[in-house]
Amino acid sequence: MKNIDFLAIGDIVTDAFIKLKDAATHCKLDNTACELCVRFGDKVPYEELIVAPAVGNSPNAAVSAARLGLNSALSAAVGDDLYGKECLDTLKKNNVISDYIDVDKVLPTNYHFVLWYDVDRTILVKHQAYERKLNPNMPVPKCIYLSSLAENTLDFHMELADYLDQHKDILLAFQPGTFQMKMGIDSLKRIYERSDIFFCNVEEAQRILNEESRDLKVLLDKIHELGPKIVVITDGIEGAYARDEKGEYLFVPVYPHTPFERTGAGDAFSSTVSAYMAMGLSLKEALLRGPINSMSVVQKIGAQEGLLEKDVLEKFLADAPEDYKVSNF
Repeated sequence: MKNIDFLAIGDIVTDAFIKLKDAATHCKLDNTACELCVRFGDKVPYEELIVAPAVGNSPNAAVSAARLGLNSALSAAVGDDLYGKECLDTLKKNNVISDYIDVDKVLPTNYHFVLWYDVDRTILVKHQAYERKLNPNMPVPKCIYLSSLAENTLDFHMELADYLDQHKDILLAFQPGTFQMKMGIDSLKRIYERSDIFFCNVEEAQRILNEESRDLKVLLDKIHELGPKIVVITDGIEGAYARDEKGEYLFVPVYPHTPFERTGAGDAFSSTVSAYMAMGLSLKEALLRGPINSMSVVQKIGAQEGLLEKDVLEKFLADAPEDYKVSNF
């Protein structure tokens, strides 16, 4: 049984990318709350269909960590169907340990539809209500990366919180998904308080906190008050902001690039920062590496094809522009 450096916990899905051209977006004047629009009640042509198995926040993170050289595993559930088998095969091809994935004999494998328009995507999601339990035979990992799980998993989160209480040396990275945010702060209080590093984007931070302000220091401070030692908030092409354990505010810009398709940029960033911290690097050093993997991912279709191996990522860092650095804000 292999030791585990990085254990990602969360739902695994198959994504069907549907590339649209005959569509439009409508946004408010401040460019927020945008809507994707197609003709209602009509036949709308699409340009391309690409199917990507074994994706999702946590599977993406597991593949990211494996590419960076860690013994990486995934705790998830799939259906006993073709899509489930494809997911397991894809994880094995990416050197992700799949021994802790349950096969559900009743429910199908999660399948999502990604409406790809311009460089961005809108995702139609459905998370099956699998019964989740931690595998008692699993080696204790160095790092747990917790992300998107279905809305029926509150008891599983409490089981995980008990496990983390018993293993205080585990580095916990928490990147909440849609249903975890819907569960609310009070329901997941133990997870927030145990988190060593927490990731979300600006809009998610506002949703979690029920906060209208976009002031990054306000958002970082308020999430820190929920318990996480380190808080990182991403703001798309504007870069990422962090508050460390000492209360220092840090900023890292995006690595220069032109995006092709933005699916998985956040997962690449968060998982890379977490993986490098699990390797023993400081937050500042890890923050420098996160945007590089994001830059590579958005050059490709889907969340995993562009994930870098460690030597390639380090070469990008060595060749970075002089102004690519972590600074205070």
